Amino acid sequence: MALSFYLPASAGQLSAGQGGFMALGAYTAAYLTVQHGAPFPLALAAGGLVGGLVGLAVGFPALRLRGLYLVLVTFGFGEMVRVLFLNAPAFGGPGGFAGIPPETTIWHVLGLLIVLVYFFTRLSGSRMGRAFAALRDDEAAAEAMGVNSTYVKLAAFAAGGVIAGLGGALYAHYTLFIDPEAFGVGRSLFVMLYAVFGGLASFWGAVVGATILSILPELLRWVKDWREIFYGLLVLIMMLVRPQGLLDPTLLARLSLRGERAAARG
Repeated sequence: MALSFYLPASAGQLSAGQGGFMALGAYTAAYLTVQHGAPFPLALAAGGLVGGLVGLAVGFPALRLRGLYLVLVTFGFGEMVRVLFLNAPAFGGPGGFAGIPPETTIWHVLGLLIVLVYFFTRLSGSRMGRAFAALRDDEAAAEAMGVNSTYVKLAAFAAGGVIAGLGGALYAHYTLFIDPEAFGVGRSLFVMLYAVFGGLASFWGAVVGATILSILPELLRWVKDWREIFYGLLVLIMMLVRPQGLLDPTLLARLSLRGERAAARG
């Protein structure tokens, strides 16, 4: 999920509505498997497709927005999706959607992660990846150099929606029960936190941040009732010490230089 936030963010588009895209993917996949007996791969693909199409639709009104205004618009979208499912009897309404078959395994998650790592690795060195970086750094300068900002922004939102939709589909078939509150503002904020904690200079930051912050609550079980306080303090201290995240540009440059030296010696 953190990668679904990182992708539009790498093009300068900060989305606070990833929980909404995740909900769309989760409910779409769950509805297909429960109500229509669809095979899991088809339901998974449908969840990603719906997330991507809605991401594309959300991208249009967000074309001329940046910063706080874009965050507010996407936050409103996420809440709109939550309320939509809250008032949709066909999807369980406030009582939630139950009876979802247990399809998601660790191999599904690892398989998707491997595909995404390959995708982002290729993207970072591609023309589209350079267009993303140019828009993030200076949109006016990027457009002056011939970057089609409309196309790039829409592609970023759509691709981010696909990733979130796939994540939602996997989540639904792992928890076996979903309700609208599972995809509220808290979900979107945690997705943002994972990516920012790891660092937005590289997609690896989102992967590392999500991994650490997902494991951390389990490591803090020994403090029992103080677990959430310790969790918050550790995150706060980290962001104060390294505001650019764990994998900041300086660290990434050092790691890249070491890799090049090692390759030269080999």
